[in-house]
Parts: sequence; C-alpha cells; structure tokens
Amino acid sequence: MEERLTELGCEEFTERLAARESVPGGGGAAALVGALGVALCSMAGAFTVGKPRYRDVEEDVSGIMEEADAIRYRLIELVEEDANGFEPLMEAYALPKDDPSRAERIEASTVSAAMAPLGMVGECCRAVVLLEEMGEKCSRMLVSDVACGAQLVRAAIEAASVNVYVNTSTLADRSQARRIESTCEELVEEYVPRAERLARDIVIGIRNRGA
Repeated sequence: MEERLTELGCEEFTERLAARESVPGGGGAAALVGALGVALCSMAGAFTVGKPRYRDVEEDVSGIMEEADAIRYRLIELVEEDANGFEPLMEAYALPKDDPSRAERIEASTVSAAMAPLGMVGECCRAVVLLEEMGEKCSRMLVSDVACGAQLVRAAIEAASVNVYVNTSTLADRSQARRIESTCEELVEEYVPRAERLARDIVIGIRNRGA
C-alpha cells in the first residue's frame, strides 16, 4: 500500500518535513496549514449550532460548516497531490540532456507541479469567505478561533503562492507562465488583505471588551 503523508501523525509529519527529503515540502506544509485554518471555521460553527441564542442563523452556520469541511478535505488531498507532482519533475530532470523528449517533459511536469499550489491558493481563498461569514454569525465565544483560522489561511495562501511562482519561473513558455502567475497574483492581492482585516477586526473587538 502506497504511503500517504496525511496519514502520518503530527510528530512524524513534522519530522519528515524537517528531514533531508523532497516531500513533504513547502507546498504540503501550506496545504496542511490551510486545512487547519478552515477546520477552525468548522469548529466555531460546531459550538454555535444548537444554541437557542443562535437559532436564527443555525441553518446558515450549518451550510458554512458543510462548505468548510469540503475545503478541508480538498486541501488534505492537495498535500498528496503536491508530493505526487514532484516525482515526475525530478524524473524529467534526470533524463540525459541529449534526450529529445527531456525539455518537453520538464515543461509539462513543471506546469503540473504548479497546479497543486495554485489549487491550494484557490481553496484557501474560498475559506476566507467562509471565515468572514462565520465571524458574523458564530457564538461570540468562538470569534478568537475564527481570527486564528483567518491568520492560518492567510499564511497558507502566501506560502502556496511561493510554490506557484517557483515553478512558473522556470517555464520556457512565458505566456503560459504569466497566465498562471496572473491568476495567482489576483487571488493573493484580494484575499490576503481580507483575511488580515478579518483577524484584525476580531482582535480589536476582543480587546475592546476589556477596555
């Protein structure tokens, strides 16, 4: 049975991450951080559903939780996809330099390797929207977890984007590279500030309680 990185315990995963091994690497770490962030969105909802005070928004909160769970599962899949995308790229680079298929295989593998982190960025941006909604509707006792989730998702977006750019920087087809980079950049520029603002506003509100 093929090993799945996401089935490792926390201690073993971080040991593997710290080791002189190619995978897991920055991309896998970014996806896992994003999954943790959106899991906190679900947690905030789980402590809200069923409370009489929040009955009017219970259906909305349940819907947010359902979407958050889907994003979390997808990000966990992307940990594996990121790792699986690395091997074909290394195999392509290992081909003899006079192999006529080498350049084409490197190009195709590089594009493929950029898709997993780009997918992470997209999923984490979806998570920002859910965290914004959850921050408005969840129990006030859980807003600090929403803020933590926003910060984790923000970090995951920025970390995953690095892994997009490190791949596109080596593409021979610069027009394709620019298309991928432009998609990533637009998402980063919109959603990183939104996540930061959400976390900041929640922290201000928490601190004002004790003022």
